[in-house]
Amino acid sequence: MKWLKQMKVSLVFVLLSQLPLSFAKLRVGFYKTSCPQAETIVQQAVQARFGVDKSVTAALLRMHFHDCFVRGCDASILLDSIGNNQAEKASGPNLTVREFELIDQIKSQLEAACPQTVSCADIVTLATRDAVALAGGPQYNAPTGRRDGLVSRASEVNVPGPTFTVSQARQAFGARGLTLNDMVVLLGGHSVGVAHCSFFQDRLSNFLGTGGPDPTMDQNLVSTLKGTCGSNPNVDPTAFLDQNTSFVLDNQYYNQILNNKGLLQIDQELALDKSSSKMVSNLAANNALFGQSFAKAMIKMGNIQVLEGNAGEIRKNCRVVN
Repeated sequence: MKWLKQMKVSLVFVLLSQLPLSFAKLRVGFYKTSCPQAETIVQQAVQARFGVDKSVTAALLRMHFHDCFVRGCDASILLDSIGNNQAEKASGPNLTVREFELIDQIKSQLEAACPQTVSCADIVTLATRDAVALAGGPQYNAPTGRRDGLVSRASEVNVPGPTFTVSQARQAFGARGLTLNDMVVLLGGHSVGVAHCSFFQDRLSNFLGTGGPDPTMDQNLVSTLKGTCGSNPNVDPTAFLDQNTSFVLDNQYYNQILNNKGLLQIDQELALDKSSSKMVSNLAANNALFGQSFAKAMIKMGNIQVLEGNAGEIRKNCRVVN
């Protein structure tokens, strides 16, 4: 009977070896068996929200980006501060991140359908993908299977800022395994959304202490933005990052920065820096190229330092660890 036991062991080994190599790894359709309706639930919730407020696309893109750039794509940005611990969402760069309530709503629906199965990290990823498509951007399959992180500290938040040079931004993206091309493409997300005047006010009147506006900004745009922003220091209005197709995720962002109409310093410098200007021109001339490149870059960003297998957990509530 010893040979029979050996055969059983061999058979188990063969069966295990034939399981997908992506088992417990990110893969498209991760919840196909454990929660078949997961992606539909997310999509319907995002679609309903988009119908009320088209700026949800920009909000989710920002949330996803800020999450992945700190501790990887682990939904640590969703955790609330508790006791003496200030969570990521309490940090300066994240004070204007929004749509946490939408993620809560989706999580509640998923918990009712498939308790403790779909991670908050995957909800953010899927919701962002769906919002991108609704805004006219590319439709793409997002691999899932992320797990949720257990730690969130405001002190660890260090994301590229609006006044970064291309060199500084390139270093920040490179530290997360993203290339210069990925960076130029991902910043194309600025095709939707707004920026508070405080993020570019210096470019309008006292650029680098010169007492005048940034000479690389279109003068008509300078005048328009001065009117939008005003001079009241207690008010911080917003302006569209893309003045042409403000709610459409397309390549018009690149055409605008080629015409010196970028709001943020980092946006304008993409068109001026020799290392990135050629890429900007190529994307400005080809919306299909932008769409394809943006989808690939989003998938790549969504893979930054993900927790898989038994790492982390599947939160029951995205705001607190279990």
